[in-house]
Amino acid sequence: MYAKNFLKILFVLVLGSVLMGCQTVSTSPAENRRLSVAATTSIVANVVQQIGGDSINVHQVIPNGTDPHSFSPTPRDLSQISGVKVVFVNGAGLEETLLKVLKNTVPDATLIEVSQNNPLIEGHEHPQGDEGGMGEPHTTEGEEGHPLDPHTWTDPNNVMQWVDIIVAELSRLDPAHQQMYQKNGEAYKEQLKEVDRWIQEQVAQIPAENRKLVTDHLAWGYFAKRYGFEQIGAIIPGFSTLAEPSAQEIAALEEQIRSQNIRAIFVGNQSNPALAKRIAEDTGAKVVPLYVGTLSDSDGPAATYLAYLRYNVNAIVDALK
Repeated sequence: MYAKNFLKILFVLVLGSVLMGCQTVSTSPAENRRLSVAATTSIVANVVQQIGGDSINVHQVIPNGTDPHSFSPTPRDLSQISGVKVVFVNGAGLEETLLKVLKNTVPDATLIEVSQNNPLIEGHEHPQGDEGGMGEPHTTEGEEGHPLDPHTWTDPNNVMQWVDIIVAELSRLDPAHQQMYQKNGEAYKEQLKEVDRWIQEQVAQIPAENRKLVTDHLAWGYFAKRYGFEQIGAIIPGFSTLAEPSAQEIAALEEQIRSQNIRAIFVGNQSNPALAKRIAEDTGAKVVPLYVGTLSDSDGPAATYLAYLRYNVNAIVDALK
């Protein structure tokens, strides 16, 4: 008798625990009411989240640490964005192949290019002096057929223009929270202005003759233009990581590093550093890792766009001052 009663009580307790557990993992009504949006890169996703706050769910398409130039989504990646109202993309040619997939996956979603109002930098000739243009796959061309630099986020002033575009689109889709989006957008632009001033103060520590950038690919043009650097060369002399440098291009870059006393080669954390290390060994320069097209994971040093800027600037200043 006692044993039967004990078993009944135990069954009730276990059943109650299971039901409570089910309630814990279920989606809350408040979360279901949030506007569901997607963003391609971690950088775009973070900026959108800063503006949307708790009123939106942001689904990031390209995982952290992944090169956006070469990313190919899996069915699981695409399943995360089904049903979204809008997909925020960097634009300027960064995700051209991915855009075709997105249009087929979420045909009813609006695709918004956050860089659409940024003045884009055009490429001309290889900076190592190679003849010919830098035409390559996955790079949008300008009016005269020159490739366009998609790395607009390396200058926070460009991202200030992103904010206006994001605020307008979120407000269109969710007018009930329009004031909040506008308030968050203005607050975030103030943070961007502050980090812009901070970057200028940090860069002032570098002698003018040392403000020369050699990188894995031509990703820092907007940063260089804003803060008084010269992007003199790259291992891959183009705006995408998909191209392959020739032996002549590598030889010309090594000669340039030696002749101009270049102290560092800056390499994106998502790139293979093997070739950069070989060039560094040949020339006496050192390899300095940066975050380029991606943020770090949440426990890393560049988990937000603002932290990304601070991390990269500190690394550049430490290498060149």
